[in-house]
Amino acid sequence: MAKLNVAPTKSNLLAIKEQLAVSMEGYDLLEQKREILVMELMHLVDQVKLLERDIDKCIEKAYPALKRMLMTVGGDQVERIAHAVDYKFEITKKPVVIGGMSFTGIEVQLPKRELFSSFLGTFPDSDEVMQDFFELLTLLTQMASIRTIVWRLAMEVKKTQRRVNALDKMVIPQDRETVKYIESVLEERERDNVFVLKSLKNRQGAK
Repeated sequence: MAKLNVAPTKSNLLAIKEQLAVSMEGYDLLEQKREILVMELMHLVDQVKLLERDIDKCIEKAYPALKRMLMTVGGDQVERIAHAVDYKFEITKKPVVIGGMSFTGIEVQLPKRELFSSFLGTFPDSDEVMQDFFELLTLLTQMASIRTIVWRLAMEVKKTQRRVNALDKMVIPQDRETVKYIESVLEERERDNVFVLKSLKNRQGAK
């Protein structure tokens, strides 16, 4: 590992040692952060798997119910029923804190459930069909939110890992090599000074 291009002086030695200490402390903190983020990421991945299972179950229930409704009353009647239903929902942002980091998630606010099957000519199970699809909408919103957070969290893990690697593979070894180099030069100078002093004393003694 190449050393830093600095003069081998005591002041530079103290500065590089201080820089090395800061780098090592930063490495420890970043490594802890990376481990926490990875654990949070794995936890979110498990949530995604559970949501995928719930979404599959909901789809297996909702679409056959809609198909039965279409086969029973026909597409035109289903369209008329749909026009008679006035359900409004709202998708809003919400703050999410994971591993000490702030993210933005989304959630859907469903309206209060009403019964429409009492309308003349409506399909008896139309309320059940709408309920199934509202459940599916809720699950898909949760999935969209959590997938977005997972992607951003994965990017943060990747960025943190790059910084950890930079400190571990470049900055810290370079600082250590520089400290070692400066210390060796200063020690050599000290030995030379001692030798010179001894020589001067010997000359003075000889005189």
